[in-house]
Amino acid sequence: MAYKINESCVSCGTCEPECPVEAIQSGTPYTIDPEKCINCGACATVCPVNAIAEE
Repeated sequence: MAYKINESCVSCGTCEPECPVEAIQSGTPYTIDPEKCINCGACATVCPVNAIAEE
């Protein structure tokens, strides 16, 4: 099960460099490619607005 970024995302970019498989794409809001996501949770731990959770 992949992580997903919800509408609370403020597009700050904090999560993108934390992803070891480059599954996060910039945008408003940012998105996570479920095919690439390895469910490590690295992005969720750094999100300042808690906009990332398991889908």
